[in-house]
Order: sequence, then C-alpha cells, then structure tokens
Amino acid sequence: MTQGRPLLNRRLTEFGTTIFAEMSALAARTGSINLGQGFPDTDGPDEIREAAVRALREGKGNQYPPGPGVPELRAAISEHQQRFYDLPFDPETEVLVTAGATEAIAATMLALLEPGDEVIAFEPFYDSYAACIAMAGAKRVPLTLHAPSFRPDLDELRAKITPQTRLLLLNTPHNPTGMVLSAEEQDAIAALAVEHDLLVVTDEVYEHLVYEGTHRPIAALPGMRERTVSISSAGKTFSFTGWKVGWVTANGPLVAAVRTAKQYLTYVSSGPFQYAIAEALRLPDSYFDGFRADLRRKRDLLGDGLRAAGFEVYQPQGTYFITADITPLGEKDAYAFCRALPERCGVVAIPNSVFYDDPDAGRSQVRFTFCKRDDVLDEATSRLQRLAS
Repeated sequence: MTQGRPLLNRRLTEFGTTIFAEMSALAARTGSINLGQGFPDTDGPDEIREAAVRALREGKGNQYPPGPGVPELRAAISEHQQRFYDLPFDPETEVLVTAGATEAIAATMLALLEPGDEVIAFEPFYDSYAACIAMAGAKRVPLTLHAPSFRPDLDELRAKITPQTRLLLLNTPHNPTGMVLSAEEQDAIAALAVEHDLLVVTDEVYEHLVYEGTHRPIAALPGMRERTVSISSAGKTFSFTGWKVGWVTANGPLVAAVRTAKQYLTYVSSGPFQYAIAEALRLPDSYFDGFRADLRRKRDLLGDGLRAAGFEVYQPQGTYFITADITPLGEKDAYAFCRALPERCGVVAIPNSVFYDDPDAGRSQVRFTFCKRDDVLDEATSRLQRLAS
C-alpha cells in the first residue's frame, strides 16, 4: 500500500455502497418484503426464457460474442426503434449492445465528457448518474423536480446552461418520480440543445411502461438525431433483469465513441441472452400492451394501499415506482424512516433523499416499487397500515 495515499479515487469517495445494496441486505437480514429495489419477483415470458436455453444448447454466445453485440440483436434493436418510433438506425454502425443500461450510461459519460465539463440532469438522480459523471471528471448540475408534479422548470434549465455545459442527461419515464416528459417539454428541451449545441443522453429503460401520455424519444425531434445518445435495456421491459442486456442507439460517430469506452469496461457480456432478447423485441404488440396494463393495475393496487396506510402518494405517469411522502404519518426523515421500517412492519423501501445533491429537497419522500406479485403487494400494504394504527 502506498503510504499517505487514499485507496479510493477521491471522485468516488462520496458514493460508497449503493442504497439498493444496503436496503436489499436489510430486507434479507430481517426477512422483510423488499419494495425497494426494482426487480420483478416473477420471470418474463416463458418463450423468451426457452429461447435463452435454446441458444445455450446450440452454442450461440457461449464464447465471446462480437464486441458491438450479436448481429441478430443489433438488427432487432434497429427494427424496434423503427417499429415503435419510426426512427431508422443502421444495425452495423448505429447500434451498440451493452451490459445493461448501467454500462451504457457509464461508457457514454466516459466517452463524451472531459474533465471540467458540466452535465445538467434531473434531480432526483438515478444513483449511477452521479457516479458516472464523477468518474469522467465532469460536474453534475442538478435541475430539481419538485413534488407533487415533478415537472422540469424550463426557465431554470435555460438559466443553468453555461459555456461549460456539454451534455443534458435526461430520464423519461423518470426514476424515481415516475414523471414522463410531455411533448411540449421535449420540444423546448430539444430547442435548447440545438441552440447551445449540446449533446443529449436519454435513459429510456421504462419506455414501454408509460401509463399516462406516450413515450416519444427526443432523438425523433428536428435537429436531435445527430446529437442524441438513446439508452434502453431488456430488463425492465421483459422482466429478466439478471440478464443485463442493454443498448445504445445513436449516429455512427457517437456510437463509435461510446464503443471505444465500452470495450474497456466489459468488452462483451450476456452472449446467449442476446439471442433471446432479439426474439423478445419482436414479440407482438399484445405482449407490450398487456405488460403495460398489468403494471398499471399494480401501480393502482399499491397506490391505494399506501393511501390507506396514511402516505401522501404522488401518482406516477410511468416506471414501476411510486414516490410517497411520509409527512402525514408524523415523520420527517425518509432515511431514518426506511432504516426503521423493516423492524416496524417488515417492509423495505428506498429514501429518495439519497438521489438528491441537496437531501432536504427529498427529505420526506420514499420510493416503493410495484413490480411484484399481487399477493406480495397486498401483504406489504397490510403491514404498512400498522404504521397508522
């Protein structure tokens, strides 16, 4: 060990263990229902699982797949973008497969940012955003979304743009608030990006889980195709979060830049699963419509249960998370509340304050996930109602 020097890069000292790891460990230790980390408790379609088994048995992807992703998956991603959004992408040069959206975000930040660049992002942030921006040596500039609507203040966004601003990092549908950007908001953000010649990176992993309004990629707007990196993944859409299959779509030079960084992170991953996800992306509309309808119903089930337990509930437009306020319960500190919740009633949630640069902005907000079986949601809300008794 080098004497007098820290083991951890100073840019990362503020992060430590993720809140998801901490709370999931707490759930396991206490035997609590985990409504904190966003993973389903049932697998996705049987035919897609069997497609992965078939690929394993046929030797597809058991050795290193191509660095950009297997051709079958890159073609399916290109078809998906054309099918749902009328966005053409060349599968050879404009599609990159990654180890989930998390790696896509990391590779994109490392590829496109220089030390000292500024990145404007919606706050509360998904936690990896802040870490990836820090690893690139850039500075995050939060645009805070405020309850109850969590709409972005576009005048404030304009005011935050400086000569050092390099990139806008968008997330719609937004985790953790469930906000979905409106067409008017997207038009205004796109106009600012064009006016100031900014890059835009958009995390769209919940693209098929919009319950109010519609998902429209900002890359489809005038002047945005050449400056936007769109990121998505299979985990949230097909309920196979452990497979870690994500992707980037953008114009050729942007994809080439991201691929340069990505090849030194994982190089390749998820070989057999890539073939299965290629089949998943070609499932009929009935799958996507039914999946969305089922999650909308679960949203309403959990929301009603949280209201009955005394929470103030902010109805999400998308994702599979609900943000609730603990103030009506006589509580003020969401982190302390979530730490104590497993012992109080056997449920785990995530404090939103950890997603803010200024924890006071989300001090009383808690995030719950509803991508669980109905009986689990019923039992969880029944336990939470003990808080009001």
